[in-house]
Formats: sequence, C-alpha cells, structure tokens
Amino acid sequence: MLVLERINSGYGRAQILRDLSLTVNSGEILCLLGRNGAGKTTVMQTIMGLLPLMSGRITLDGLDVGALPAHQVPRAGIGYVPQGRRLFTGLSVAQNLEIGLRARNHGQDTLDEVLELFPRLRERFRQRAETLSGGEQQMLATARALCLRPKALLLDEPTEGLQPSMIEAIRQVIVRMRAQGVAVLLVEQRVDAVIAVADRVAFIENGQGGAVVDAETLRQDHSIVERYIGV
Repeated sequence: MLVLERINSGYGRAQILRDLSLTVNSGEILCLLGRNGAGKTTVMQTIMGLLPLMSGRITLDGLDVGALPAHQVPRAGIGYVPQGRRLFTGLSVAQNLEIGLRARNHGQDTLDEVLELFPRLRERFRQRAETLSGGEQQMLATARALCLRPKALLLDEPTEGLQPSMIEAIRQVIVRMRAQGVAVLLVEQRVDAVIAVADRVAFIENGQGGAVVDAETLRQDHSIVERYIGV
C-alpha cells in the first residue's frame, strides 16, 4: 500500500502540492486526473524523491520512503515510468533493462518474466534504445520499471502519442500488474481510457486533493470529470 499523508512539495520557493493525501491499495489502479499544471507530475516526482518533501509523509507498506534519498526509492520497491520515458538512448535495450534489474539485485528469472510481457523487446534486445519506435520506447521504459519487481508502479502519461495497438499492450500489462498485487498510480489525460482501466479516480486541483470516486461512478456520471478537468 502506498500512502501519501498531507504532503507539501514544489520547486524551490514555488510550492505546488498543498496537504495532498492519497492512498493506493495493493492490487489497485488509482488514476490521478486534473488539468494541465494541477500538480500530477509533481506528485510522481515527490514520491520518487526527485523533488523535496517540504512536509507530510510518504509510506510504502509502512516504510517511510519520503525520508529516503532519491536513489534509494526504487530499491524500496517503487517503479517509475516518467512522462517522456527518460531512457538511456545510447544504450541497448538489454543495458536499459540491466539498470532496472540491478536496482534491487534481480536476475535472469525476472528478465525472462518481463520479456514475456514485452516480446517485442526480446526481438530488439541488442538494439540501441534510440532506434526503437515511440511505442517500443514506452514498452522499454515500462519494462525497466518492472525489472524492479515493484510493490508500487507510477506511470505518467504512458499512452501519450501511441497508436491504439501499443496503447492496448501497455493497458494489458498495467492490468496484469494489478492482478499481481502491485499498487498502480496512473496519470493519464485520456479520460475514457482511465475510466476503462481504473478501480478508483482521484482528482487534483491547484495542488490540492479533490474528490476520490469509484471508476464505476464516473462511467455512469461524467459531471465530476467536467468539474475538475472541463471535459
């Protein structure tokens, strides 16, 4: 279980998040929705220790990950797929995955499981990441995070710019992670896609937490979505 308790964070003197609280249960997909600039990516970066936690607490299965330096957060079991992928483009697919494996000292068994999820990457195993298509690069970024065998998985706009077949491949992997008990926090602008895959949806507005509702409720009534993101 990933728990954010009244966290405050931002960039230098610019505070973005204000007393934001969220809970992502193990085996759950929680989607975070909000307008551009609402603070969604800031939430992800704060969890990962990439932005300073001004106050509040972040825990993963009771461990205070908010007190850890950024390089130790993945070792605690949090996988992160940032917007824009952030691959080591000059390295091969194999080398990018090796970086993920080393973070928590996993080996060939884990690699085989990840490549089973993304057979395309096995075909491209020795290629440099920069030679992959956009969809393949997104697969690689996701696969690298899964090499951690994460307890929690953060995905920031994972389907941005992808063709439908790639979107479906990523969606299936996310659903499979939920079935394996991973706590999934998903930021996504495609509202219909969010509602299709989520268990719950949390809204964020001006860095503050809004309503948290069951996805089924949103499937039946879009008025809450319209209030928070104007769709």
